[in-house]
Amino acid sequence: MKEQQPLGISFHERHIVHPGASVDLGKVDAGDKAGLKKNDQVEEEMDRLRAELDDLQERFYAWDKRSLLIVLQAMDTGGKDGTIEAVMHGVNPQGVNVTSFKTPTAEELAHDFLWRVHKAAPARRMIGIFNRSHYEDVLVVRVHNLVPEEVWRQRYDQINHFERLLTDCGTVILKFYLHISKDEQAKRLQERLDDPKKHWKFAAGDLKERELWDDYTAAYQEALARCSTEGAPWYVIPANHNWYRNLAVTSIIVEALKKLNPVYPPLDPSIGKIVIS
Repeated sequence: MKEQQPLGISFHERHIVHPGASVDLGKVDAGDKAGLKKNDQVEEEMDRLRAELDDLQERFYAWDKRSLLIVLQAMDTGGKDGTIEAVMHGVNPQGVNVTSFKTPTAEELAHDFLWRVHKAAPARRMIGIFNRSHYEDVLVVRVHNLVPEEVWRQRYDQINHFERLLTDCGTVILKFYLHISKDEQAKRLQERLDDPKKHWKFAAGDLKERELWDDYTAAYQEALARCSTEGAPWYVIPANHNWYRNLAVTSIIVEALKKLNPVYPPLDPSIGKIVIS
């Protein structure tokens, strides 16, 4: 029998991109709240999920059997940093690594596009978070024509093979596309201009990237459709409302860890005979 969600919602079922399904982001409401309101019940559920995640992560780390990779992608201002801060709030940083993928270095460009990504994949017992990821090589690279189409087109299969390698070796992969609307992006960019504390987040290049919204949307749609697999699914998370985004992402991560059922290892019998005086 399927476990009933405290709020009556399975965020996993609501937001997963099923393997083989087409993706039309224009039909996904970025402001969707699943009928919920930001109230005491929702805040209490978020607190409960955070506490559960904290406990699960501690057991997961001690268990030392698997690793977890969380991939975050979004349009500019989509909330990747905010999601990491909100979801991982209170989790022991010893068991979490965050990797932000920037423009490749000369050394990285001298290797295949997955070289730098594989090096950052989480070790056993660790939770790894990719703030942007290997998907930039079928997103930015595609939109800006940085390599020929015949090169980036074969990368979908290469990404799927790479992720299959990770899952076969014990890594659980959860991929989240934080979906905001173009109007919401305009609002957030304006806030960066209006708030002196956010000036550092704004760059003139953000506006040039915004002009390519439709191109990025098409690139995301194909990547989500072609690279959501049974072992490494994509989730399209409505992200206009930060509280809903955080609730959905946390719930899906907690559900995935609960399925693993990590347990504390038993005490070595020989150690159990030790008496500390």
